[in-house]
Parts: sequence; structure tokens; C-alpha cells
Amino acid sequence: MSTPDQEVTGKQLYAYQHAAIERIFEKLKDHPKRYNLLYQLPTGGGKTVIFSEITRRYIRETGKKVMILTHRLELCGQTSAMLEEFGVSNKIINSAVKELPVPNDFMCYVAMVETLNNRLRDQILSLDNIGLMIVDEAHYNSFGKLLRFYEKGVVLGVTATPLSSNVNIRMKDTYDELIVGESISSLVEQGFLAKAITYHYHVGLTSLKVGRSGDYTVSSSERLYNNLAMQDKLLAAYKEKCIGKKTLIFNNGIATSEYVYATFQEAGFQVKHLDHNHSPKERREILDWFRTKPDAILSSVSILTTGFDEPTVECIILNRATKSLTLYYQMIGRGSRLLPNKKEFSIIDLGNNLQRFGLWDEYVDWNAIFENPEIYLEGIPSDEFIERNYRYEMPEALRALFTKSADIEMNIFNVHKQVMAEGQRPKMVIDLSMQQHVQMCTENSSSLDEALHLADVLKDEIEYRIRCYGRCLAKTSESYVKWLQDEYKRTLKVKLIHNSHYAGGSV
Repeated sequence: MSTPDQEVTGKQLYAYQHAAIERIFEKLKDHPKRYNLLYQLPTGGGKTVIFSEITRRYIRETGKKVMILTHRLELCGQTSAMLEEFGVSNKIINSAVKELPVPNDFMCYVAMVETLNNRLRDQILSLDNIGLMIVDEAHYNSFGKLLRFYEKGVVLGVTATPLSSNVNIRMKDTYDELIVGESISSLVEQGFLAKAITYHYHVGLTSLKVGRSGDYTVSSSERLYNNLAMQDKLLAAYKEKCIGKKTLIFNNGIATSEYVYATFQEAGFQVKHLDHNHSPKERREILDWFRTKPDAILSSVSILTTGFDEPTVECIILNRATKSLTLYYQMIGRGSRLLPNKKEFSIIDLGNNLQRFGLWDEYVDWNAIFENPEIYLEGIPSDEFIERNYRYEMPEALRALFTKSADIEMNIFNVHKQVMAEGQRPKMVIDLSMQQHVQMCTENSSSLDEALHLADVLKDEIEYRIRCYGRCLAKTSESYVKWLQDEYKRTLKVKLIHNSHYAGGSV
């Protein structure tokens, strides 16, 4: 029977990792049988390193075997390789393994949950000799089906987010206790994770639908994010904040990712698209390209949220909205790896995720979420609430284009209240707003071409004003608001073209 070497070379454990391991072993000593323990640590904090050392030490101290569970095949290979670095000989149980030789000298096994469940159901394997079961990405809660085969040993779940991916399952119902590791802000401060610079671009999300999974449906997301206006907003955000940086774009739906690919390719950027329909060979080729090209852009869905580690990523674009806290952290975590020449990374949020969950490095009370997930979920702001409380602020760079205008602001709600008090038609609000925008574009330009350009850059403000106007009218459909926004933009340009100020100017 082979056992891990007592001394592991070539692998450094940091102080916070040592501390976590000691806390976990104290619990294991107190509960040698039938105790389910959950450990939380942010993405990039080294969860695999920690549970690999736990595996090595557990086998050495107890002489009992360890089973490590993952939810994806590629994670099995990555986990197995890390275990080998720690001197832990292990066996991957995959679809090719139909039976195990008896006797065998492996003290550690790595398996996908579904594969292991099939082998146990077919009575090819037994968990009777397993003392410790480690569940990676424990928030998926998929290992619960194995518990009927595993009644004597201890379970250690590890996750970055101790909130079940299934809204109908509480992690507290599966695990007896939660141990919270280092926070993101602490890991950033200590120099273990890169600092995030977040840019938020407001998107109206009230058209999105929530499916049975508790997250936004692909179909409603694609209807919103596939339209030309959203593609333009995405491209403009990239050019403004991330151009020249290695960029990973997350979308909700393959069709959207393909649209993103086409948009960036047409704009002349080096970009590729990746989804689960690509063959393993195609996937390897695309990821190799992404790794080696400094300014590469990769558009994907959720295939790269786990099991993908590319430290050179400098910009994460959330071209989607999600109601999943776990997914939010997983996506951003792809950019948080630290390098000697990479201390920061950028986040571009195009799904109001910042308003929903807060900044990536903000404090999160994981114990409270673990104990009462329902209270946390109920407290997540709705899209309607976010929309109602959104206040547009003209960016400084845009404000600089209108320096000749003394007044560029207008509170639509206050104007509407005044118009109604004077007994005028509601449309007067639009007329007053239009007058202000015509004046702004006129007095800050010397030609019609310049004025029309200024009208274009006012697009976000115009859309915000019209959304506010729609709320003033109470029962207003989304399609009517969209039509009114387009009509406003068109009318503004028509008024500028016919403005005598530009007599003789070019169009």
C-alpha cells in the first residue's frame, strides 16, 4: 500500500492555507465519523492546493482512503495532477474504468459524481473503505445522491460560494457546519489576487424572464443582447476600457456569443467564439490561441466559468445578467489571477450585476447566507427596483464635449410634475427635453456633422430620459418606450439638420 511522502517539494503553502488546514483537521478529529463540513474560499485562493494537502495528511495520519468528487471531466485531470504534486498517488474513475483491480494500492480516487454514482449503482465499486470524501464545487449539491452509499465517513465540501445552485436546496440541509476562509479583499490586500477595477454600464432588464432554474432564460436574454443597440454598447465599452487587453466575454446563450464574435470580427479585432458544441480538439486549439495572443478576445457562454485557468486575462466583460451569486463570482474569478506584471484587472458589467450583488471584493456574510439563504435571496434587488432607482450621470469624458452649455441636466420627474400642475399635455416634457438637447448640440459644434455626432453620443441619456418619461405615464409598454426612444433620436437629428444655425453646412 503506497502512502504520500511526508515532505512535499515544489509546492508552497501560504500562512492562510496552513491555518485553514489546521481548522479543518481540528473538526475532523472532533468528528471522525458521519460529519459533513463545508469550507469556503474565493476563486483563486487555492482550494485545490488546500484539499490536496488535506488528502496527503489525512491518508498519512489515518491510513484511510480518500475520494475526491468533481462535476466536470477536465477537473478530474487537473485535480489528479495537483494530487501528484503533493505526492498522492491516485486513480481517476472515468467512463473507461469499468472495474477496479482487487486488491489495489491506491489510497485516493478522483471521480465525477455521475460516473461514481453509476459505478456504485452497478455495484462495481464500494465506498466502505473511504474515510473522507471531498466534494469540489460543493454548491452544485449533486453529490447528495451518493450519500445512501456512504454512511460512515466524513464529507468535506469546498466552494467559493456556499449558496446552493438549486434554489430549492439549502446547503445547511446537507452540511453540518461552515468554515469561512479568507475574504477576497484580504487576498487582494495580501497580494494573492489582482485588484478589480469595475465599470458599470446601465442596461434596462425589465424585458428579461426568469426560468425554473431561478436565473434569466436564454431566450429572453438573447432577444435583449442580440439587438444592434446592445452590440454597439458592448463594442463601445470594450473600446473605451479594455482595448488591447486580453479579454473574456461571458454571454447567456450561444447565439449571443456568436453575434458578439461577428461584431468584433467586423470591427477588425482578433476574436474567437467557444461553446460546448466545439470538439475537444477545437476547444484546445481555441484556448491555445487565447493563451498565446496578448490582445485576444474570447466570447463564450458558461463553459469557462470553472476549470479554466488563464492568469493573463486582463478584462472580464459580463455581457449578460444573472441572478446566480455563484456564477457572478465564477465569471469574475477568471480574471483575478495575479502575475508579476499584472496587479489589476478590469470588469465591465453590462447586466446590472453590480447593483444586484455588490462589488466583487465587497464583504459578504457567508455564515448568514449559509444559515438563512432564503433571507438573502429575498433581499436581492429586483430589476424593477434597480430600474426605478437608477440615476443617469453623464460621464466626465462626455461632459467635456458640452463645456459651452451651462445647463445640461433635466429631472424628467420634476418637469412632468410642473407640466401637469400647469395643465399642459404630458408631451410638453418631451418638447422641453428636445429643446435642451438641440441647444446643447448646437452651441457645442461648429458644423452639422459635429452636431449630429453629439446627438449620437447623447444616446444613453436620451434613453434614460425616455424611460423616466414612460414611468411618469404609468402604464407604458416596453415596446412603446423603445419606439419613443428611437423616435426621439430621429427627431433630434431632423431638428439639427433643419436648424438655420448650420445654413450651408454639410450633412
